[in-house]
Amino acid sequence: MSNKIKVIISDDQKAVKIPTGIRLFIRRCCNAVLANEKFDDSAEISVRFVDDEEIHKLNLEYRNMDKSTDVLSFPLGEDGVYDTNYDTGAKMLGDIVISIEHAVAQAEQYGHSLQREIGFLTVHSMLHLLGYDHEAGGIEQVRMREKEEQILTQLGVKRNSSYYLGE
Repeated sequence: MSNKIKVIISDDQKAVKIPTGIRLFIRRCCNAVLANEKFDDSAEISVRFVDDEEIHKLNLEYRNMDKSTDVLSFPLGEDGVYDTNYDTGAKMLGDIVISIEHAVAQAEQYGHSLQREIGFLTVHSMLHLLGYDHEAGGIEQVRMREKEEQILTQLGVKRNSSYYLGE
C-alpha cells in the first residue's frame, strides 16, 4: 500500500499501563479496516486512551448520555468526504477515544485478552469513522458486525460467538 496511514496514539490516563505492543496492534487494526474497505487515500486517525471519568464527561457532552462507555468515535467526514491535512494531503478521518478501564473490564467479562478487546474497539470505531452506523440496529448493525468479524479474523484475533457489545 503506497498511501500513508498515520495513527496518532495518545495515552491521557493513569489508571492502566498500556501493554507493550498495543500501539503497533492498533495501527495494524486501522490499516486492516482501510484495506478491507478499499480506502485508497492517505489517512490520519487519532486514538486516545482515557479513563472512565474522562469518557463519561465526553459521552455526556457529545451524546447527552450520563454514563461511561467503552469507546467513542468522532468522525470528521460525512458521506465519504473528509477534511484534508494540507501539509500531508491525508484525509482526516477522525478521533477514537477508548476507555482503557472499560476495555480491561470487558476483556475480563468476555474472557479474552485486552489486546483482542482493544482490537475490537478500534475496528468498531474505524468503521464508524468511515460512515458505518449500528445505532438503528437492523441490517446496518449486522453488516457492521460481519465486517468487524472478518477484519479481526484477518488480524488473527477471532472473537468468541458469545461476545455482545452492549450500547
